[in-house]
Amino acid sequence: MTIALTADSLFTAAIFAARKHQGQARKDAAASPYVTHPLSVARILWQIGGVREVPTLVAAILHDTLEDTATTESELAQQFGKAVLETVLEVTDDKSLPKMERKRLQVLHAPELSQPARLIKLGDKWVNCEDILTSPPQGWPLIRRQHYIQWAADVILQLRGTNPGLEAAFDALLEKAQAELQFTLQPLSTVNQHPWAPHPANPVS
Repeated sequence: MTIALTADSLFTAAIFAARKHQGQARKDAAASPYVTHPLSVARILWQIGGVREVPTLVAAILHDTLEDTATTESELAQQFGKAVLETVLEVTDDKSLPKMERKRLQVLHAPELSQPARLIKLGDKWVNCEDILTSPPQGWPLIRRQHYIQWAADVILQLRGTNPGLEAAFDALLEKAQAELQFTLQPLSTVNQHPWAPHPANPVS
């Protein structure tokens, strides 16, 4: 289904996401409303990445609806079109899989993402890593925060050439994370040594 999206579609998507994520909270100490996350991702794409493609921004706002709410694929297709649905599907994890397997698959499939999905992945990881530094999930020890940053870097470093602004912002955030969390990021060449390493038959080179 092809739907012509306009600037007004951003508000429609924001309302849709707010309703779908109603009652959900982030893991920070303040239990921030979950919808602030996808809205922040879209804002980062706009402000830092200079992204103006409405379908990409709409997909950013909706990127967690299939994964974390009862939203169906047909709902997204009917209201926002097939292109938005396909982008959201690209960045949706299969929650039936163990967490480490989901992390592994994100590393493995990062190079295969479409341009809109790459942009959303960059924005999503930037927002999450920023939250790890400024308002981390309650109960997360230092090592877990370090591991998240390393994993995010392993995903994002495979998306070079997607958007200079977002990549520069992510690199700056990685530098900040290493200083504040007192660790040194390992290069992508070591990814096969991590718990989220791709399958031996499909190593990251």
